[in-house]
Amino acid sequence: MRSSGTTPAAAPLLSALFAAVATTAAPSGLGGASGFAYAPNFITKIVQEETGIRPVGLLDVGGGGGSDDARDADAAAGEGDAGVESSASASASSSSPALLPPVITRFPPEPNGYLHLGHAKAVCFNFAVPRAFSGDGGGGRVHMRLDDTNPSKEEIEYVDSILEDVRWVQRGLDSPGKEDGGEGEDEDEDDGSNNNPWYGPVRHTSDHFELIHDCAVELIKSGDAYVDSLSAEEMREYRGTLTEPGRNSPYRTRSIEENLDMFQKMRKGEYPEGTHVLRAKIDMSSPNINLRDPALYRIKHENHQATGDEWSMYPMYDFSHPIVDAVEGITYSLCTLEFEDHRPFYDWTLDKLIPGGLLSPTDGSRRPRQIEFSRLNVKNTVLSKRKLIQLVTENHVSGWDDPRMPTLSGLRRRGIPPSALRLFCERVGISKADSNIDYSELENCAREIMDASCPRAFAILTPLKVTLKNWQGSVLEDLEIPRHPKFEEWGERVVPFGKNLLIERTDFFDVDGPEGEASNGRPPRGFKRLIGAGGTARLKYAYVIKVEEVLRDSDTQEPTELVCTIYPETRGGKNPEDPDVKKPKGIIQWVESKTAVKCKINQYDRLFKAEEPGSSESSGGDFLKDINPDSLETLEGVLVEPSVAMDAVGILAEMRSAKAAAAENEGGTGETLYHSDLAYQFERSGYFALDKSSGGMDNLIFNRVVTLRDTWGGDASGGKKKQQQSGGQQQRKRGGDGGGNERKRGGGGGGGGGGNGAPLEDCRRVALRAATVLTAGPHPDAESLIVCTVNCGDDDGESRTVVAGLAGKVDLDELVGRKVVCATNLKPAKMRGVESTAMFLAASDGNDGDTEQVELLDVPDGVPNGELLSFEGKDKSEPDAMLKSKGALKAWERVKARLRSNGEGEACFDEEGGENHRIVTGEGLPVTTESLKNAVIQ
Repeated sequence: MRSSGTTPAAAPLLSALFAAVATTAAPSGLGGASGFAYAPNFITKIVQEETGIRPVGLLDVGGGGGSDDARDADAAAGEGDAGVESSASASASSSSPALLPPVITRFPPEPNGYLHLGHAKAVCFNFAVPRAFSGDGGGGRVHMRLDDTNPSKEEIEYVDSILEDVRWVQRGLDSPGKEDGGEGEDEDEDDGSNNNPWYGPVRHTSDHFELIHDCAVELIKSGDAYVDSLSAEEMREYRGTLTEPGRNSPYRTRSIEENLDMFQKMRKGEYPEGTHVLRAKIDMSSPNINLRDPALYRIKHENHQATGDEWSMYPMYDFSHPIVDAVEGITYSLCTLEFEDHRPFYDWTLDKLIPGGLLSPTDGSRRPRQIEFSRLNVKNTVLSKRKLIQLVTENHVSGWDDPRMPTLSGLRRRGIPPSALRLFCERVGISKADSNIDYSELENCAREIMDASCPRAFAILTPLKVTLKNWQGSVLEDLEIPRHPKFEEWGERVVPFGKNLLIERTDFFDVDGPEGEASNGRPPRGFKRLIGAGGTARLKYAYVIKVEEVLRDSDTQEPTELVCTIYPETRGGKNPEDPDVKKPKGIIQWVESKTAVKCKINQYDRLFKAEEPGSSESSGGDFLKDINPDSLETLEGVLVEPSVAMDAVGILAEMRSAKAAAAENEGGTGETLYHSDLAYQFERSGYFALDKSSGGMDNLIFNRVVTLRDTWGGDASGGKKKQQQSGGQQQRKRGGDGGGNERKRGGGGGGGGGGNGAPLEDCRRVALRAATVLTAGPHPDAESLIVCTVNCGDDDGESRTVVAGLAGKVDLDELVGRKVVCATNLKPAKMRGVESTAMFLAASDGNDGDTEQVELLDVPDGVPNGELLSFEGKDKSEPDAMLKSKGALKAWERVKARLRSNGEGEACFDEEGGENHRIVTGEGLPVTTESLKNAVIQ
C-alpha cells in the first residue's frame, strides 16, 4: 500500500513533532518540563543564601556548586561591587532575614524594536531562576512587563513581536508560578491566551504612571528633586567628566513650592519640549556620573499607545524601573552589566521612597535587589538595535525576520528550535566576565537538538539522473523507511523506488570527464561513493547499483545520466552475489524521479564575514562593508521524496485550521504552530525547515538551518575547516598531562620552539599517549554521547574523563580494558555538563550521520599507559603543557586535518608534500585500525 502523508505513520509528526520538538531532546537536567540546566553561578548562590531555598535543576559540576574559583570570584563581584552598591543596599543584603517566597523576576523590554539573541539570554535566565527556586513552597514567578516610557519610539508591531518571541523561547516548558495559581490574581485582565509562560497579565510601566508621578512629587516635597531649566547642552557642560566633578545647576535651589508648581505645569503640557526636566538632587561631585542629579522626567508632547494624550511628560527608565519593581513585588531585578553603574540610583530611589509607604510591595515581601550579569556578544553578527534597523531600512536583508538576522523572529523563521536557543544560553552561562561567543556554538546547539528531534528524509539538491537498465518496466516498489533511525515509535514513511532515479551529482566522481581530467583521475581523499564506470554504491535502504555507462552533454561533456545495473539480492544490506562486483563502500541517497516533488531551498550562512563587523581596517569602521556576499544561496530545482510534500501539506492545513479557530475564539488557547516546526535532516545535506512563504505542494520552500558539520572558516590548506562532529559539538579536550614530557611554551605568542630555539613542528606539540579504558557508559543527558574513564598514566594516579560522540558506533562492553590513543594536552571542555579532559583518536569512513563507521585506534598490548607516542622519522615529540592559545589550537587543527590510516591500516601523519609518518610506540610498533584503511582520523 502506498502511504499518504496523513497515515498513522505520519501522525507522530503532525500531532506531536511540529509543536513539541523542544521537548523531544530536552537538554536540561530536569527534562523538557524544566528547561533549567545552568551551572551554579554567583546569582544562584546569592538567591539561595538570601531565600534559604535550595535550587533544583542546576548542573552538577562538582564541588557542591560553590568551590570553583571562578564562581567564587563572580559571587564576590556580585555581592561586593565596591563603589557601586549603596551602603543601605549592602546592609540589607547582609543582615536582613531570608526573603519570603516566592522568588519573582521580570523581563522588561522597551517596545521599540524586535528582540534578538542578546534578549534571549535575558529571557532564558529570568525564567530559569524562578523555576530553580520554586521548591520549599517558593513558587517562583516571572512578570512580563513592557517598559513603555518613550512613546516616540514605541509601536504595536513591536509589542506583538516581543510577546510572541517570549512565548516562543519558553515554548514547551512549564510556566513558573502557574502551579500555585498562575494567572489567577489578574486572570480577567489577561490578553486572552492561557498559553503565556509568564505569571498574570502582560504588565506595563504605564500602568503605574500615576504612582510614578506621586513618587516624583514626594521627592520634591522632601527636597530630593527639583525642576531644572538648563538646556541640554548646558546640562552636559555642568555634568562634568569622568575625571572632573560636575557643578550644581543654578536652578538647584528653587523652593519646594516653585518646583511643585512647575512640575504640575509640566504635566499639563504648559511648557515646550526641552525647556525643563525634573532631576534628582543627589551629588554633582559623585565619582559615579549616574548620581550627578540624574533626570527623572522629561517633557514629551507625544500620544501614548496606552494612555493617549493624558500625559505631556514621561518618566525616565532609571526612575520608573525601581518603583515598578517594588510595587510588583519583584525580588530580583536581573540586568546586564551596562546597568551596574546605575544600581546606586536604583537603591537611592528605593531608600528615599520606601519609608514613606508609597512603594510597599503588594505581598509584603522585601525590597527588590538589582544584580547584573554580562551581556551576550556573538561573533559574525551585530546586536545593536541601531545597526539592525539600518540593515532592514536599507534593504540589506529582507526584513526583521530574514533568516540571517540575529532577531528571534529571524532565528525562528530559519528553523532554530527554541530548545536549541535555550541550550545555547545555558552553555554560555552567567557570569560578570565579558565574552564574545563564536556563532558556531549556537549552530552546534541546533545540530544537537535537531539530530534527535528531526525526522530524516531524502532530498536531492543537485540532481543527476540514474536509469536502472535491468529494472522491470515502470513498476514502483514502495519501501518502508524509518522516519528516525533512533525512534521506532515515530513510524515509517513510504518512499517509492523504480527504474528512474535521481542522485546527488556530487555522489558521482566522473573519472573520464572534466572532473577527472582536472584531478588526473584521482577522486577526493576519502571519497567512497560512485567512481566512474564500474563504480558501485548502495542506495540507502535499497539496493546496490553498478555504473555501466555514463551519458554526457555533447557540449560540456558533463554527465547527464548514469545507466546502471541493480542487484536485486542486495536489499536489506546484503552484498552482490557476483564475486566480480566490487563490494560497495559508500551509501548514497536518492529519490524516484516521477514521484519526487520539486522545491526551492535557501542555503543561509553567516550575515557577516568578519568576527566583529566594522572593526577591520578594510571596513573603515563601516559594519556594512563586512556583509558576507555569500550569506544566501538559492537552489531552485531541488527534489524531495513525496512524504516531505505530504507532511508540508499537512502542517499547512493544521495552521489554517488553527488560524480559523483562533479567529472564532478571539485569540484561541492553543500553542502557535509555525511553518518552521516542520524540519528535517535532509540526509547528508543538513537540517532544513519549511519557510513561511511556502504555499502548498507547488510552492514548497525550505531554509537550511545548519549544516551537518561546521564548515565555516579555512584550514591550513585553504579549504573549508571540518570539525569533528560529536552530538553536534566539536570535541575540545584538556591537556596538562602531568607525565613530565610536556614542553612549557616559551617567548611570545608565536609557534612553539624546539630545544634549539627553532619553531617546533605542529605534530610534535600534540601529546598522543597510550591509555586504557576503565569504564564506559552512556551520557546522562545526551543520547549521541558516551562517557568513559581512562587511565592515561598521569603521575597523580588519577583517571581522566573522555566524552565522545560514539554512541551507537562502538560497543561499550568491548571498550572496557581496551588500549587506545588519547590526546591529553587539549583544553578541557564541558559536553552537556560533563567535563572531558582527554580525547580519543578514531578512524572514520567519512560518511555522515547514522551511516558513519568509526574505529578507535589500537595500541599494541604491553605498551604502558601514559607512554608518549611519536611520529616515525621525526624527533621525539615535545608537547605543550596545554594547547589553549589561538596559535596552539590552530596547530592542533592542522595536525588533525592530516591524520589518516594508510593502505595497511596504520595510523599516519600525512605531511604536506606526500611523506607519511606512522604513529609509533617507543619500540617502533605501529598504531593501527581494525579494518578501516585509507580513512580519516579524528
